[in-house]
Amino acid sequence: MTAVDVILEGRELRKEFDVAAGKLHAVDGVTFQIQRGRTLGVVGESGCGKSTLGQLLLGLTGVSGGRILFKGEDVTHAKGVRRRALRREMQMIFQDPMSSLDPRLCAMELIAEPLQIYKVCPSRAALEERVRGLMELVGISERMMYAYPHELDGGRRQRIGIARALALEPDFIVCDEPVSALDVSIQAQVLNLLKQLQRDRGLTYLFITHDLSVVKHISDDILVMYMGQMVEKAPSKTLFRAPMHPYTKGLLSAIPIPSLHGRRDRIIMEGEITSPVNPKPGCRFAARCPYAQERCRREQPDLRELEPGHFVGCHYAPELSGGG
Repeated sequence: MTAVDVILEGRELRKEFDVAAGKLHAVDGVTFQIQRGRTLGVVGESGCGKSTLGQLLLGLTGVSGGRILFKGEDVTHAKGVRRRALRREMQMIFQDPMSSLDPRLCAMELIAEPLQIYKVCPSRAALEERVRGLMELVGISERMMYAYPHELDGGRRQRIGIARALALEPDFIVCDEPVSALDVSIQAQVLNLLKQLQRDRGLTYLFITHDLSVVKHISDDILVMYMGQMVEKAPSKTLFRAPMHPYTKGLLSAIPIPSLHGRRDRIIMEGEITSPVNPKPGCRFAARCPYAQERCRREQPDLRELEPGHFVGCHYAPELSGGG
């Protein structure tokens, strides 16, 4: 993999928040790369740090440690003019379109807003033509141009959010659970739209979700997070075929099988969830892991590349993977 192939890289990223009880480790030592034109899915249960990681990459919240490289440039602490320029190249699609869109603006105004802020269009006519093109691109009828968010269904609202993200022709987009608030049939439409836009425009995505069926459909590689840390990262097909970390195995065992006769051996993850505030030494999943031993409670496992492109943070992953 050459430096040109890697559009974005995170190195030992950390984000800590001061709370009454001490330091909350929202993101703790996460390292990854995303190749141009590919999708990195980020999965994990609520509170694992997925959305915080996306916000760090876009500069929406400051890092506590580590580095962010975009197209080979260190943009970790980019400010002012440089940060403004990065906004054109790095965008975000939010989870809930109803709360992320200004209810006082119609579809035309919502999509035109970033174009006006960056003075992209030289005239009103050019602006309207650009907005019409973006609406057509994301599948919104021109008759909806002056409709307000409350007059539209969830799918159309999310398409407006996608059009806003595309308006400045970015290279990288963080998709923060963009379909979780939508009906299943609409989810499929939006996911197919995102994949088509990626093919046509060479877009690179960080796709955050808790839905494993969705992440399998759209991702090239998958990063699994638990309590702020990356516990496994692998190509999508590899992860679903041969997961190595006990937490990943538990997540995958919970995916429903759409068959009356199909069944899956469920792995029930019992035990107390470790607090991310002032975490103790050792593996953070140890309290819920059926394979945990004394070493797990004492030593934090290193992230190791056990197979090409397959990274796992578990002391006993090689032995466990041998047994399936």
